[in-house]
Amino acid sequence: MSRVLIIGAGGVGSVVAQKCAASPEVFSEIMLASRTKSKCDAIAALIKDRNIQTAQVDADSVPELVALFNEFKPELVINVALPYQDLTIMDACLETGVNYLDTANYEPKDEAKFEYSWQWAYQDKFKEKGLTAILGCGFDPGVTSIYTAYAAKHHFDEIHYLDIVDCNAGDHGKAFATNFNPEINIREVIQKGRYWENGQWVETEPHEIKQALNYPNIGPKNSYVIYHEELESLVKNFPTLKRARFWMTFGDEYLTHLRVIQNIGMASIEPIMYKGVEIVPLQFLKETLPKPEELADGYTGETSIGCRIKGIKDGKEKTYYVWNNCKHQDAFDDVSSQGVSYTTGVPAMLGAMMFLTGKWKKPGVYNVEEFNPDPFMELIGQYGLPWQEEINGDLEMKY
Repeated sequence: MSRVLIIGAGGVGSVVAQKCAASPEVFSEIMLASRTKSKCDAIAALIKDRNIQTAQVDADSVPELVALFNEFKPELVINVALPYQDLTIMDACLETGVNYLDTANYEPKDEAKFEYSWQWAYQDKFKEKGLTAILGCGFDPGVTSIYTAYAAKHHFDEIHYLDIVDCNAGDHGKAFATNFNPEINIREVIQKGRYWENGQWVETEPHEIKQALNYPNIGPKNSYVIYHEELESLVKNFPTLKRARFWMTFGDEYLTHLRVIQNIGMASIEPIMYKGVEIVPLQFLKETLPKPEELADGYTGETSIGCRIKGIKDGKEKTYYVWNNCKHQDAFDDVSSQGVSYTTGVPAMLGAMMFLTGKWKKPGVYNVEEFNPDPFMELIGQYGLPWQEEINGDLEMKY
């Protein structure tokens, strides 16, 4: 029986709040906080049989966060706000003695740079306070890292090759929309690609490496190597990796929209003056696009996200593919969400449950693959994200 404070009232925050509310035996008291309290109130209204407290807070302000933490006294903060706000929330946790969990690594607002180094630097501070910080507990990062840890524990003596594959074969019916915060999403997918090979990072042009991969229940989809944050922690925690890559599917129309957005300067994060007011083009574009939580009703198709792994077991080569498929309609039927928010929010709830039930609790700052994957893997299916596996199948990769 524990108090949790959820920060962030977008599509993911809604999923986390509803899934936490469905497990009162673990989450005895819940508060949902955001810069806009009315968004929290709207989510709380969806939850009929639980009293969810709501609050307004500026997550950029450590003093505001500290005041809220001291008032509510949560055991754990689930941070599903913007990645820019990770460090202020971690600072407030240290000041008030609260444990921490997030779904995405910190990035500075003025630079599209995705690194765990800023958060890893908090290791000694959290350890000295006896507090746990769990990093990257969404789906990717999150479940994909737990899949990797599970494979390393049960299927391999050494993992040599890792390909994380992320396909959204859904149709939301919009000309152009992003499935999570547009500002974060567009920054992520237009950056240069990067993957790990033979002990070093290899940089590519955006979407330079392309391959049609087959996804279960979906079929072939054009997939592109991009850089994704979990690669940084996985190559550190699994040093036998010879190569680690992240693939994501994009439709041709989506990529055309991205090119136009870049070409006309709307993807820029450099401030400009407009009628005497300083604005950031990408932030302005975000306000014109559909909100991710507005895509849920009528969203068809499904996602397929997993890990394709090759390595050695008992001196022999072995391949292993573990994945989840999530239908957007199933997510909507459960918590009025679309699949991308759902696949991020459910693991965040379950990671919080792992901590609060003592299965993932140790002072310091840790990525999810540094915890025991077994209790998480045992439960993730019953909360809406069942997984499947294939041993010694064709991974469609060149080695």
